[in-house]
Amino acid sequence: MTTLPPANDPSIPPPTQSGEAAAAKPALEQGVACCLSGGGYRAMLFHVGSLWRINEAGLLPSLKCVSSVSGGSITAAVLGVSWPDLHFGDDQVAQGFVSSVVAPLRAFARHTIDWLAVVGGGLNPFGTIAESIAAAYRKHLFGHKTLQDLPDSPVFVLNATNVQTSALWRFRKAYMGGYRTGLVHNPTLELAVAVGASSAFPPFLSPVHLDLAGQHFEPDKLADLPYPPYTTKVVLSDGGVYDNLGLEPVFKHYDTVLVSDGGQKIAAEPDPASDWARHAYRILDLVDNQVRSLRKRLLIGAYVDQSRKGAYWGIRTNIVNYQLKDALSCPHDKTLQLAAVPTRLEAIPDDLQERLINWGYAVCDAALRKHYNVGDKIAPPRGFPYPGRGV
Repeated sequence: MTTLPPANDPSIPPPTQSGEAAAAKPALEQGVACCLSGGGYRAMLFHVGSLWRINEAGLLPSLKCVSSVSGGSITAAVLGVSWPDLHFGDDQVAQGFVSSVVAPLRAFARHTIDWLAVVGGGLNPFGTIAESIAAAYRKHLFGHKTLQDLPDSPVFVLNATNVQTSALWRFRKAYMGGYRTGLVHNPTLELAVAVGASSAFPPFLSPVHLDLAGQHFEPDKLADLPYPPYTTKVVLSDGGVYDNLGLEPVFKHYDTVLVSDGGQKIAAEPDPASDWARHAYRILDLVDNQVRSLRKRLLIGAYVDQSRKGAYWGIRTNIVNYQLKDALSCPHDKTLQLAAVPTRLEAIPDDLQERLINWGYAVCDAALRKHYNVGDKIAPPRGFPYPGRGV
């Protein structure tokens, strides 16, 4: 009898399944998709470590799609625009990963942009908080690069939530839009704006307004709202409101899914506030936690019934659950401290940055070698990216 592992413990190896059940699997594209969750700078740096290990394992060029939300979209977009500069060797390892991806993201994590945007946007009669966030992304990371500066392959999907249609809104090189409104093909929207929409944490950094009057929407066959104002004044919020794992764009299409989850589990609160502002914020956290839990159960269930291959690793995972004798040393009490870093776009000191990157690297390594070590080709790591820091 197949037993589903606990939703918070995806490191338990999935059991085998009968040939009859395997024959019932849907037809999926053979290829690897990677999902990067939300979680502010905490998740952004955790994903840096995950991608660092994926690169060292020679798996980065095998990715067909990278789907991201919120803090994960910052990491994904930097990886995307840096793709031509990665210089993959014969071993499929990108020699330019540290200089092109790690260095700019670490430099960016030294700047606080959320609180300054709230104050600046609130006091500026000619601008908004969302515009202040986009300006920070433009200044520190992307300049005036647009969605057209992303590579054709792998496909990068930056996800936001359409507040008007209650559906996912996707930014990618080929198009932007959603199934209810239709698609704008080959969009030239700035990456700073797209990443800003994907990471517009409610309630403070949300919403983001896109003026798309004059843009041509190609209706999807399922589109039921392909008309103004849904196609002219688009209102977006953080992608994590709809799907904090970034799973939706890839789960229906790819047979192999890797998920790096830097999201924060909501803590118990013995005496929750009763005033409307703090109570509403608590309720938003509860809704977000439930959405993440349901997505995770869907994913783990697919691993168990073998309708999908791949691996999941989370910032709250206990690395000993992978039962690898040569896993990097990551005491659970230390990694739980990293998981508790607030979901903010607030400056993170260098030592904490290095611990978050080390942790993402180590738990990704354990998940890959336990559940995605095809032919035992992934050798154990020689040590942490920052060996003097640990976790």
